[in-house]
Amino acid sequence: MNQAVKLIECPRDAMQGWKPFIPTAQKVEYLNALLKVGFDTLDCGSFVSPKAIPQMADTKEVIPQLDLSHSNTKLLTIIANLRGAEEAVVFDQITYLGFPFSVSETFQLRNANSTIAESLDRVEEIQHLCIKTGKQLVVYISMGFGNPYGDPYSPEIVFEWVDKLAAMDIGIISLADTVGLAAPEQVASLTNYLVKALPDTEIGVHLHSTPFNQEAKTAAALQAGCRRFDGALKGIGGCPMANDELVGNMNTEWMIAYFEQQHLLPVLNKEALLECSRMADSIFAGH
Repeated sequence: MNQAVKLIECPRDAMQGWKPFIPTAQKVEYLNALLKVGFDTLDCGSFVSPKAIPQMADTKEVIPQLDLSHSNTKLLTIIANLRGAEEAVVFDQITYLGFPFSVSETFQLRNANSTIAESLDRVEEIQHLCIKTGKQLVVYISMGFGNPYGDPYSPEIVFEWVDKLAAMDIGIISLADTVGLAAPEQVASLTNYLVKALPDTEIGVHLHSTPFNQEAKTAAALQAGCRRFDGALKGIGGCPMANDELVGNMNTEWMIAYFEQQHLLPVLNKEALLECSRMADSIFAGH
């Protein structure tokens, strides 16, 4: 029997690189609509420096206005240090804290203002805080398939850092294709290794992709044993800290159709999904 996949919808990733500020009320309306669809998790905001990511400066105002009363969807917010984690754990509505842990030194300094080694210490501090406050930590292995900076990269480097993270009992580790570099065979190889090496850890993928290779990447991860997939409606988004033309997220509508064909998705509210798609067209007009 095939195990159902978990879809992680990432409007935060779609919004964060959007230059015109999206009004708080519009964010709240969109996120509340997404909560009706039936996604496993909603990556809905971040507690990071507003200077770095001005679009997410209002996350503290957004979270209390989200209506979880008729939704089984869990909330995830991104944090980059202990201060951000301490701000996030105050909110009962949040289940997951997501930490971007890059295996590229250049990108980790750019994205979190810390070295990889310093970030490992941060993860340990945040994990202790999560255990104490009943939250769950998700670690994203950003630049997990290579980097455009010329920093040392190999699968062995990824596995070395992941082993150190796994030793902290991190429950969920997600491989992130931050700038869309991954080839399908790379996705298959790394995902398969982690699924087999860490049977007690949930392994996910956060893939950025253009439409022409999204099916090959998704199929590679699925066949390698991954059952946790991040995406965003319309395929909008990418990492603004990467200083490149944003490579879009996996297109959620496409992933839904793909996984439904294989009977791997729980039932979703299609009427709510259509409404969210319409709202995304309005919010991200001209994407």
